[in-house]
Amino acid sequence: MKPTCNSLRIAALATAFVSFSAHATNGYQLIGIGTYQKSLGGAVTANPGSAMTAVSNPAGMARVGARADFSMEAFMPDRSVDFTASGGDVADSAVDIYGVPAIGWTAPTSEGSEVYFGGGMYGTSGMGVDYPQTTMRPNGEWSGYSNVAFWQMAPGFAWNVNERYSVGVTLNIDYQSVAFKQSLEHATEGFNFDLGRGASGFGLGFGLGLLYDVNDQLTVGFNYKSKQHFSPMEYQLADGDISHPQMGGDFEAGTYKLDLDFPQQAALGMAYSPNEKVTVSADIKWINWSDTMDKLSVTGPGGSFPMDPGWDDQTVYALGLSYDVSERVTLRAGYNYAKTPFGDSEAGNNLLLPAIVETHYTVGMNVVLNDHWDLAWHYMEVPEKTLTDPTTGAKISLAEQSFGFNIGYRF
Repeated sequence: MKPTCNSLRIAALATAFVSFSAHATNGYQLIGIGTYQKSLGGAVTANPGSAMTAVSNPAGMARVGARADFSMEAFMPDRSVDFTASGGDVADSAVDIYGVPAIGWTAPTSEGSEVYFGGGMYGTSGMGVDYPQTTMRPNGEWSGYSNVAFWQMAPGFAWNVNERYSVGVTLNIDYQSVAFKQSLEHATEGFNFDLGRGASGFGLGFGLGLLYDVNDQLTVGFNYKSKQHFSPMEYQLADGDISHPQMGGDFEAGTYKLDLDFPQQAALGMAYSPNEKVTVSADIKWINWSDTMDKLSVTGPGGSFPMDPGWDDQTVYALGLSYDVSERVTLRAGYNYAKTPFGDSEAGNNLLLPAIVETHYTVGMNVVLNDHWDLAWHYMEVPEKTLTDPTTGAKISLAEQSFGFNIGYRF
């Protein structure tokens, strides 16, 4: 496989990822934050709905009223690698359920004010796998692990400029943690790549949002989130933590750095209500993965180890539908699609990052309990996607499910 070099790069890349160690939907970013956004397939740029809007369109903080939302999601990925084409075995990743919390709030800065302050803390993206020792080829035993977490706080302000037009801005304060480990035990082609002790760091960026009511039935929205800039992550490695026969053998001990930022993105959306009960929302989003996930390397006193994940930008299409059954009960459904950010030719470089699913189906329901409290839930189903390395025949696969609930409080 050039499996030696390619597989190693995989690891390095896999770790390059950000979030609670198991997410992967649009690349390695969740399609939506919290139950409301998930139930609409992420089509919320012009249809904010919950206090999680600070992270998806800051202008929405001035539209959802004074409220707080707490969401908890059980995220259930099913990941596997298949080396049977080269005489190896199939392995499934351990740990198939992860908890993903999110909390948000928004309120006017003073009684009667059209300026709102809000924000929250969210697990927004990431990836993780834990593969047991597996035969990759005859007399070659491979193992791989990654645990990547990305959290974001988004305090900000929004302003209802007039009856039709709202704007918002957030300061994004980010935290990412990345650890991974990969090895191949083979008489002549063995390698080791051990960043299992992990590294973490803080980053900064900003978000901008607009909402405009074209008329009483149609709203359009725009959101831009800047590139999230991080200082290089530092790993303290011992002799042989990185070892590869084609790259000079054992790398010497020392401080090694991984320069990993989170990509900029932009979204356009619309929400249309043909009557008082039905709202249809649609989004198109661009995620600039090629800027942060095309070329990556870990560099230190022993040299530079390339990872080369080879990711392209993604265009995400989302569609949501909500229907008010009564004054207290609302049903929702959503659809989200984005072509995988890399193809079969890069499968060998992404063994630890099978962020390849494309189509997402979601449903959900909201129940208003009284003047202050409401409850909501969602379910997401993501069909399995498989990529096959054309040179080695190695396969990576991913399917997903998630279930979540939200508790909302209106002040």
